[in-house]
Amino acid sequence: MRPIILGICAAFFFAFTFVLNRAMELGGGSWIWSASLRFLFMAPLLFAIVCMRGNAAQVFQEIKKAPLGWMKWSIVGFGFFYAPLCFAAAFGPGWLIAGTWQVTIISGSLLAPFFYETVQTKAGLVQIRGQIPYKGLMMSLLILAGVVLMQAEHAAQLSLKEMVLCVAPVILASFAYPLGNRKMMELCGGRLDAYQRVLGMTLASLPFWLFLSLFGFWQAGPPSAGQLVQSALVAVFSGICATILFFAATDIVKGNMQKLAAVEATQSFEVLFAAAGEIVFLSSPLPGAVSWAGMVLVVVGMMLNSYVSNKKTAVESEAVKA
Repeated sequence: MRPIILGICAAFFFAFTFVLNRAMELGGGSWIWSASLRFLFMAPLLFAIVCMRGNAAQVFQEIKKAPLGWMKWSIVGFGFFYAPLCFAAAFGPGWLIAGTWQVTIISGSLLAPFFYETVQTKAGLVQIRGQIPYKGLMMSLLILAGVVLMQAEHAAQLSLKEMVLCVAPVILASFAYPLGNRKMMELCGGRLDAYQRVLGMTLASLPFWLFLSLFGFWQAGPPSAGQLVQSALVAVFSGICATILFFAATDIVKGNMQKLAAVEATQSFEVLFAAAGEIVFLSSPLPGAVSWAGMVLVVVGMMLNSYVSNKKTAVESEAVKA
């Protein structure tokens, strides 16, 4: 249950991304600065935190072992995740982006065959190729159905171009984030904690963000003071608090694709938190009856997903004992 709680807490802080990115876009800020500034602010903050914990040197030792692997999967997990989300904010409201982002629930499950998981047998621990958790996927589809209902009342107000430019980048991000996260867990092999891994991925992805910053300066000029402040808030709430909580949750269940999918499904709560944030801070209208029905489906799907995950694990444990 602890990984699920951590995942929900991460979803709360992740929701600040969608609300603040939309606020920056409405304020005239470039999506390029919204994306790059978050990680440029995160790097020194995380470095200070890890230094205070006394284990920063280990991060650099791990990066030196496989620098190209670190750079590649960090850019996939952070660069190809966050840049598309910020780009999408230029074409749609935060609630639509948060809602579309929930396809990561299914994306994470579909990635299972590309990884190996550790299974306890009578002969000991063995590595087997992951299988798509079909029962959990059914619960994920229930969550996704709830998200569709939540957005149904709003999507009709958007043009086809806005829908495509908003939805397509988010779908790309939905695969990049779990892929980069899982590949980095494999690369680290449990030798780094969540703080260290987030710091390492942030540092390894800096070439991508520096290049994007140069492009942003050339295209849109320097960021405004307001965008600097809001980007700093995103870096703290979403980049540090949310990412560390989520990575801590996935670290607990690594090696178990069923539980990992359940943790990733907790991100569906971002829709609820983002909707509430837009109502409070951006004066968005209250959700209608259809949207409230969708929220109920999201919560029910989350509970069922967690139940199916824990039940399967318990059955497997009993089979090993027998």
